[in-house]
Amino acid sequence: MKKFARTTENFVCEHCGAEVCGNGYTNHCPRCLYSKHVDVNPGDRAESCGGLMEPVGIEIKNGRYILIHRCLKCGFTRKNKVDDADDFNAVLEVARRQTNSLKG
Repeated sequence: MKKFARTTENFVCEHCGAEVCGNGYTNHCPRCLYSKHVDVNPGDRAESCGGLMEPVGIEIKNGRYILIHRCLKCGFTRKNKVDDADDFNAVLEVARRQTNSLKG
């Protein structure tokens, strides 16, 4: 059963150093798109791993872009919606890297 806990918090991105103002749904840096592996269920902050989550892919579902994050520490993957505040050039760069990795 999925649960969602809205947690409003600001943070400094551990990957690029950007200061991020959270809105309760913010789960990744809008500049570099990195996240942090801190949740078991979205917003609960119950995961002890704490590793950086690298944006490794993009999916499109119902016309929305979805980021695929993989934890650099434990390998866990999670999908997160791209937000309107996200740097779309960064989204395109993730898609480019994903396409290049598929080409081998």
